[in-house]
Amino acid sequence: PSGTPGRGWIRDRADRGSDRMSDDAATEIVPGWETVIGLEVHAELATATKLFCDAPNQFGGEPNTNIDPVSLGLPGSLPVLNEQAVELAIRVGLALHCRVQRSVFARKNYFYPDMPKDFQISQFDLPINGEGWLEMADGRQVGIERAHLEEDTGKSTHVGGGGRIHEAGHSLVDYNRAGVPLIEIVGAPDLRSAEDARAYVSELRSILVAIGASDGKMEEGSMRVDCNVSVRPMGDPELGTRCEVKNINSLRSLGRAIVYESRRQVDLITSGDRVEQQTRHWDEDEGRTHKLRSKEEAYDYRYFPEPDLVPLDPSVEWIESVRSALPMLPRERRHRLADAAGVDTATASLTVERGMDDLAVEALAAGADAGRVLVHIENNLADGSGLLTAAAFASLVAMEVGGDLTATQAKTVLAVLVVDGGEPAEVAAGMGFEAMDDGALEAIVDGLIAEYDEDWAAFTSGDDKERKKKSGFFVGQIMKATNGQADGRAVNELLARRANG
Repeated sequence: PSGTPGRGWIRDRADRGSDRMSDDAATEIVPGWETVIGLEVHAELATATKLFCDAPNQFGGEPNTNIDPVSLGLPGSLPVLNEQAVELAIRVGLALHCRVQRSVFARKNYFYPDMPKDFQISQFDLPINGEGWLEMADGRQVGIERAHLEEDTGKSTHVGGGGRIHEAGHSLVDYNRAGVPLIEIVGAPDLRSAEDARAYVSELRSILVAIGASDGKMEEGSMRVDCNVSVRPMGDPELGTRCEVKNINSLRSLGRAIVYESRRQVDLITSGDRVEQQTRHWDEDEGRTHKLRSKEEAYDYRYFPEPDLVPLDPSVEWIESVRSALPMLPRERRHRLADAAGVDTATASLTVERGMDDLAVEALAAGADAGRVLVHIENNLADGSGLLTAAAFASLVAMEVGGDLTATQAKTVLAVLVVDGGEPAEVAAGMGFEAMDDGALEAIVDGLIAEYDEDWAAFTSGDDKERKKKSGFFVGQIMKATNGQADGRAVNELLARRANG
């Protein structure tokens, strides 16, 4: 029971919903139709205790052990706000370029067995973080409508049947999660494809982890996604009726749920029916959504200010203190590397994701070739940089670019540097690597051309497919004849020269 308060979220944003993302971001899940997606991401904050009490905030305990009178909603118990949770919420707001502001807690009323006091303390019309934005790895921006504080609910387990409430013989409730602090980040309906949605969640998770606000573990439920989906004919400015899909616990499920729900809604509309505004459940095993209930509006929850909590009004000094302590965020790291390497932010994103951007930037500052640095990180350092230093990395790349090492030899030396450290020149010498004389390479190539004259004729006169096949054959033979010491680029250039004349 959460989400954006207000009337008809999709309709309210009809004049703005598609402006932020570029046209090439739109992907037709169904030809001729556009999918409009907005995500609500709930992240458990990494506090020691719950939002309004001293009960532990821990994952994996025995059921109903991390509880106290407040998290159980016992009569006479009163909430006391967790200062650490507020600071983490401010961190999130600043990292998402939100307006951090005076906020008010509200009671959100509903009858659910996993919230024993029958209401949830959340924030309604005055959230701690107002509008902001998030930049994805490719540079596109997605709007953030709000990021507000609230308490999490308990967890129900339906026993018997398929694990759904209507099939179960009985249900069990664990209140360990009840009262855990949540930040709910409500994204604008600016996404247009399953790929965009996955990229958005990945970027948001990397931000939350970088600032220490949450561990972002979807598999443990500390980060959960509700997905709002609507469809409209391509080019139509009017937005459709949305459905909110719940129970999404992985990026794979998120993509599958969006594709299924988009097609379901298009099928309804094209068959003459209408889409009903609903809350739906994603069934991973069946690969489909099921109706849970008609979608609630704000008035269904009868919001009113929480009488036991005063307004939350963080001082400017506190906000600026939090801002000054923020680490460099993924967006800033991508831009830093992109500027240093002369590439776009999308190209720089994998290096940042692997946490090797400091290594790359320092190697580039030492004069290393940007292309080779990024290629090595992408292809040869997937398991980490180990004992490799930036200085050694730069020296290795210089040896490779200067022709002292072939690409294959550089890769071999790099593997040793990662495990043992050291200087590239010493490692290469110890392995017997040395530059191959151009004349010796030419002699070997000419000898192979004479030996395999029919294959050479196919290489020089065949179609593109045949030329590619024979090129691989000759490169393989040359590498075998030189014990892998030949430079692959030099080999290809020499073959091209021989073929042309």
